[in-house]
Amino acid sequence: MNYDWRYALGLLVNPDFWQATWVVVQLSFLSWFLAAVLGFGLALAKQSSWQILSRPARIYIWFFRSLPLLVLLIFIYSMPQVFPALRPILSNAFVAGLIALVVSETAYMAEIHRGGLLSIHKGQMEAGRALGLGFVGIQRLIVIPQAIRVALPALANELVTIIKLTSLVSVISLAEILLVGQRLYTQNFLVLETLTAVAFFYILVVTVFDRGLTWLERRADVHRRGQKAQTLTAEEIAARCSDVRLPPAARTERQDTGAIALEAIDLHKTFGNLPVLKGVDLTVRPGEVISIIGRSGSGKTTFIRLLNGLERLDAGTVRLHGSPFISARPSGTGPSIVQEDHSLVRDVGMVFQSFNLFNHRTVLDNILLAPLYHGIGKRKELEGLALRYLDKVGMAAHANKYPHQLSGGQQQRVAIARALMMSPSIILFDEPTSALDPETVGEVLGVIRSLAEEGVTMVIVTHEMNFAFEVSDRIVFMDAGKVVHDDTPEQLKSGDYPQLQPFLKNLTV
Repeated sequence: MNYDWRYALGLLVNPDFWQATWVVVQLSFLSWFLAAVLGFGLALAKQSSWQILSRPARIYIWFFRSLPLLVLLIFIYSMPQVFPALRPILSNAFVAGLIALVVSETAYMAEIHRGGLLSIHKGQMEAGRALGLGFVGIQRLIVIPQAIRVALPALANELVTIIKLTSLVSVISLAEILLVGQRLYTQNFLVLETLTAVAFFYILVVTVFDRGLTWLERRADVHRRGQKAQTLTAEEIAARCSDVRLPPAARTERQDTGAIALEAIDLHKTFGNLPVLKGVDLTVRPGEVISIIGRSGSGKTTFIRLLNGLERLDAGTVRLHGSPFISARPSGTGPSIVQEDHSLVRDVGMVFQSFNLFNHRTVLDNILLAPLYHGIGKRKELEGLALRYLDKVGMAAHANKYPHQLSGGQQQRVAIARALMMSPSIILFDEPTSALDPETVGEVLGVIRSLAEEGVTMVIVTHEMNFAFEVSDRIVFMDAGKVVHDDTPEQLKSGDYPQLQPFLKNLTV
């Protein structure tokens, strides 16, 4: 039997095939989109520390990944036999097929999204929390854009899979591409010619969607966008922020008034069975610069992370300008009971050891994200202020670049500008130079030194002894989860403190 090319080519303009192709396009895209949205929520539930969310999510994913789609299709389409009230909905083959595909694909999408979520460093979420963003804000502005960018190739591949899976919906008599082909070749027995047309229409749909998703991937690629970023000239910077002045430092307003900017009272923290902090106290007055030093493992980083709620407090109290900020007391039966005034988080800036800039946003957008979220002002007004702060740390020329285009020292200076943009009354630094090359340490220390000269209240965890003794009003030495010494640099240098000798031996100031 000869292959009938004329018949095969004629099928390419067959209106029934084109109508069926439109059905496949609608069914595929709706199934993919709904499953992607629901799958993200399911992935978040599976990642949750709450068993009431994670356990049902795990069961759902296990069950529907194990169940063949064909079985699910027939089951859903036949449900009106058991529940007649569902007949108006499920008697429609398109609706029944859509529901079956969404229910099945949500389980697969959840695992794809979970891979994207796991790729996001926890420091991104911590930076969001330190800027006062709520859970929804962190997910919407920080996590979801980055997770979807990572998961997009796998999501595109799943769309292709869904397009091909729509052929199974023919078992419930939906007039999709394969069913139209089956009806034709049962009439004329030209099986190969008809299946050639079926293949053509499936390939056409896949190709169109693939081109669209490839374009979307390119748009989401910050590395491609970053190549087009231009360095701002001094004239451009001046033009965009000529009418903007930075607010004055807080030192002149509160210095020597006897007020307390930050007070930590009897802080305790245990990880598992290991007590890390054993009743730590600290008082910070407005305008003071306090450096915290000590051996690795002495509890310095844990302590500073407790001061703004990044670590969960086991017991103790943190007060900010006399107001209760964070407090915790043992419950007796489980985790401690923690109370936190989230409205005060914005008043405590945080600069991280690993920078924690938002990788999917430009330098300028990193600075603007939190002020825009909190409604501090309109974008155009805030841009000038952001450029002023970037100029203050020597980074205004790089405002349109992405974090991956900057050196470590440059990223840390942007992180400092991001903290300053929120006008906090106190800034915490968690070893701000430990992740930097020796060549770039001086850049960051120079910025912090200038802030100290302006009277910005700061608490700095550092291993840079010369710097600490140069800029600090007080130095706190921690060991084994306790504050061992808390005094001025002059007193510590002149006193007899055997525990401090390893830290003082290379001191040149």
